[in-house]
Amino acid sequence: MKVLKEEIAYDCSAEDLWSILSDVTRCDWVPSVQEIKIEGDCRFFEMDGMGVVKEKILKKDAENMLLQYSAVETRTPINHHLASMNVQPINEKSCKLIWTTEIDPEIYAEAIHHGMLISIEGIKQVLEK
Repeated sequence: MKVLKEEIAYDCSAEDLWSILSDVTRCDWVPSVQEIKIEGDCRFFEMDGMGVVKEKILKKDAENMLLQYSAVETRTPINHHLASMNVQPINEKSCKLIWTTEIDPEIYAEAIHHGMLISIEGIKQVLEK
């Protein structure tokens, strides 16, 4: 199993960043996703190069600003996927995002990491608007 980790600082309050990430229907910060549909505790979307993905929302903890989700159905067979996005305040006007993803098999790690990096840039663009 491969563990990917990105830690990035943003020039906004932790609450502002959490409001973007905690809205699990929002996809304007994910460049390759046009629409997200929700059914129960799962979200469905089509991602360029990945096809339709079903993710189960495991935890949405507003107090600790922690979102955890797992890809449970994908076009390619995966044994394990667990992602955690944790927003932590630095001060009143800045925060950091700690995003970790566990993936098995490791062959998909590069594609997952690329998706994380373009999404981090997508968050920056949304915050600049």
